[in-house]
Amino acid sequence: MDLLNTLVDKGLRRELPTREEALAVLATSDDDLLDVVAAAGKVRRHWFGRRVKLNYLVNLKSGLCPEDCSYCSQRLGSKADILKYTWLKPDQASEAAAAGLAGGAKRVCLVASGRGPTDRDVDRVSQTIKTIKEQNEGVEVCACLGLLSDGQAERLREAGADAYNHNLNTSESTYGDITTTHTYADRVDTVHKAHAAGLSACSGLIAGMGESDADLVDVVFSLRELDPDSVPVNFLIPFEGTPLAKEWHLTPQRCLRILAMARFVCPDVEVRIAGGREVHLRTMQPLALHLANSIFLGDYLTSEGQAGKADLEMIADAGFEVEGADQVTLPRHRAAGAGVCGSHESAGCGSQAAGGCGSHEEPGAGCGSHWGADGGCGAHESAGVGVGVGGTDESVPTALDAAPAAAAPAATAGEPRTDLVAVRRRGAGTDLAPNA
Repeated sequence: MDLLNTLVDKGLRRELPTREEALAVLATSDDDLLDVVAAAGKVRRHWFGRRVKLNYLVNLKSGLCPEDCSYCSQRLGSKADILKYTWLKPDQASEAAAAGLAGGAKRVCLVASGRGPTDRDVDRVSQTIKTIKEQNEGVEVCACLGLLSDGQAERLREAGADAYNHNLNTSESTYGDITTTHTYADRVDTVHKAHAAGLSACSGLIAGMGESDADLVDVVFSLRELDPDSVPVNFLIPFEGTPLAKEWHLTPQRCLRILAMARFVCPDVEVRIAGGREVHLRTMQPLALHLANSIFLGDYLTSEGQAGKADLEMIADAGFEVEGADQVTLPRHRAAGAGVCGSHESAGCGSQAAGGCGSHEEPGAGCGSHWGADGGCGAHESAGVGVGVGGTDESVPTALDAAPAAAAPAATAGEPRTDLVAVRRRGAGTDLAPNA
């Protein structure tokens, strides 16, 4: 297809496709799907080789959010049956992080529900960041705490944070249909604050909320303009008890097209398959590795993910390799700019002493940063802790022991299937007390 040849050429040159070309990717037929994956895969391999970066989410504070984001199980008025607790203590968060790192993750994403942190919250998270870094050598830490006030990003950076996540989620024109308690402009402002503080910016989207193809292209083009180092692509988990509980619009094929479009528009950034991949990609997950160079390992914020062992087997079976802690993620040219993750000598985020992110010698060597969803930070349903809270001995499934999905009947081609994978609550079957 001339379209795909054009998009590959543009991707290798970091040239922005036209809106018409991006829309055309989303409109391709199932007959052309493997050609689309192969084309976007060329761009992915050019910048990132065959490496897959593993990230692990630690849910520092669950539920009790005053915002009304329609997709979120932690939202104001949510009737979703989820774990609810206040802040984990630094040692508890570090213990949770260690579970993910033991499974091969190189980045820990610290998430807290809520509109945004108070100054006291920033102090608390700063201590948690320091504790995690002291107890886990070489770990990258990304914070996702909601809307930032002036000076807070700088304080997180001083505490050792490498990155900050705040997703745009959907197009500016439809944002008010999803959330009313804050604005799209508020989210853009927080990404700018992270950039200005020298943090690696991470910002992405949620697909499957009833948006149009034009909305998807709008938000990905807006992300390209914001220039984050990492773009997590979440697929809506229709959580019972939320306004979007009945929104099942995605098929594995559509998810692949969305990931391919994101790769063509953002060729040299870390594209991460975030919340909802197990629910919507299902057995097609290995194909998505040809498009994205990063995934979450283990559970999400309020729902269970695929077992970590299954993720590692999937990566190996598909011919990819887990990115090591001593490898950098972003391509060399992205690391050269001020404020880019790992751009300073002895900086965090997997940088090397004399080079920083992307300092490999081989041409086109790549490497990136960040993540997924569900919470005040504007992610969608992304990964959770593997330790109990509130002093109980019971534990939530970790990255290495989440239960596999149950078998399902044969699928109907071309239609979303709501019966294939049940949304499983993280901590189901436990009685975890709030961590007061």
